[in-house]
Amino acid sequence: MHLRTRFAATLTMLTACALGACALGASAQISLSSAVDLALRNDPRVNLAKADVAKARAQLAAARDVYVPNLIADGGYGQGFGVPTSLPIIFSMSSQSLVYNFSQRDNVRAASAALEAANLALKESNQQVSEDVVLTYLNLDNAQRRQTAIAQEYSFAQRLVTIVQQRLDAGQDTRIDLLQARRNATQIELQQLQTEDEIKTLSDHLTRIIGLPGTPLDAVSSSIPPLPPLRSLITSQPTSFGIQSAFAAAKSKQEVAFGVSRYRLRPEVSLNINYSRIDTGQNGYTTYYPTFTNHSENAESVYLQIQIPLYDRKHEDDVRAAADAAHAKFEAQNQQNLFLDGRYKLQHSTAELSARYELAQIDLDLSQEQLNAVLAQLSATSASDDRPQLSPKDEQNARLQQSARTIDLLNAQSQLSQAQVNLMRQTGQLDDWLKTAVTTSPGVSTSPATH
Repeated sequence: MHLRTRFAATLTMLTACALGACALGASAQISLSSAVDLALRNDPRVNLAKADVAKARAQLAAARDVYVPNLIADGGYGQGFGVPTSLPIIFSMSSQSLVYNFSQRDNVRAASAALEAANLALKESNQQVSEDVVLTYLNLDNAQRRQTAIAQEYSFAQRLVTIVQQRLDAGQDTRIDLLQARRNATQIELQQLQTEDEIKTLSDHLTRIIGLPGTPLDAVSSSIPPLPPLRSLITSQPTSFGIQSAFAAAKSKQEVAFGVSRYRLRPEVSLNINYSRIDTGQNGYTTYYPTFTNHSENAESVYLQIQIPLYDRKHEDDVRAAADAAHAKFEAQNQQNLFLDGRYKLQHSTAELSARYELAQIDLDLSQEQLNAVLAQLSATSASDDRPQLSPKDEQNARLQQSARTIDLLNAQSQLSQAQVNLMRQTGQLDDWLKTAVTTSPGVSTSPATH
C-alpha cells in the first residue's frame, strides 16, 4: 500500500510538470525538495546502484542457500535393444545439498560484505544525485536573479546612452563618451545573452536528472532553506559513503581470497538422496541381469559424499583472488587519501570564498551609499551651490555601478554556495539540510515564461 501511495504521488507530480510544460508560453516551477525527490526516483545512477544492491542480495542468498536441499525430477520412456547401457529408469527424483565446506563460510561473509558495499554505494549515489540537483537548482536560482539584475542594469545603460547622445548634440560630451556608453551597454547585453544560455543549460540538466527532459523549469527561491553556518561545516568530521563502500568491497574480496587459500586438504561434505522407478519390460535388462525378476522396481539411495582435494596445481596457482583483494584495499586507501586532500583544499578555498562574498557585500553597500549621495546632491543642487554640478549622466553611472556590484555579489554568493553544498555532502549534513526544505517547499506549478 505504501508503494502504491508513493507511485501515485510521483505520477501526480509528473503529470503536473508535463501539463505545465505543455502550457503555451509557460514554464513549470518546481521546488527544491520536489526536484530532489524526483531525481532520487528517476536518475539512472540511483537505479543502477539499486540494481547492484539487488544483485548483491541475490548473491548472498545464493551463498547461503547451498545448504538448502534442491529437488530435481526427470523421466523418460522408450524401447531398448541389445546390451543395456544404463538403468531403465522411468522417472527419478533426487535431492542434493552441501553439508560442510571450509571455504563456504568465507564465501558467505564475502557476500555479506559485498551487500554492505552495494548498500553504501547506493547511499553514495543518492548523495551524488542530491548534490547534483542542489547545485544545479541553486545555480539556476542564482542565474534567474542575475538575469533580473542584468535586465535592470541594461535599462540603466540604455538610458545612459540616450543621455550621452543628448549631451553630445548639445556639445557637452564627446563622441568618445558616446562610444564608451554604447560599448558598456553592448557588454551588458552580451551578459544577458550568456545568462539566458546558462539558464537554459541548467534547466535542461535539471529536467534530465528528475526524469522530465525537455520541460522548461524555473527555480523557486522560497523553497531553498538557509545554508548552515560555514564554521559548523568546516569543523565537522568528514564522512564518505563511497570510501566506506570501497573498504567493504575490499573486505569482500579478502574473504574470498581467504576461502580460496583454505581449499586444499579440507573436506567437503554433501548429502545426496535419490528415488528412481525402474521398468525392465521394454528391454532385455532381465536377460543380462537375471536377478531383476520383476518388470518394475523401486530404487532408493541416501548417502553422504566426502571429497578431500589432495593436489590441485591449477587451483594453487590461481592467485587472482589474493591479488584482487590487495588491489581493492590499496585502491580504497588511495580514494581515502584523495578525499582528505580534496577536503583540505575545499576548506581553505571556502574560507577564501567567504571573504570574497563579504567583500562583495561591502562593495554593494558602498555603491548604494554613493548612489544615495548622488541622488541627494542632485535634489539639493542650486545655482548658488559651489559644489560641482551633477547631471542625470552621473545618476545613471551611479546606478550602473550599483547594479554591477549587485551582480558581483550574486556571483560571489553562487561560488560560496557551491562550496558549502560540497562541504555538507562531505560531512553527511546534506540530507538533514534538505529535510528542512520539506515544510516550506511548494509543489509544482506553472507560471508565465520570463526567459
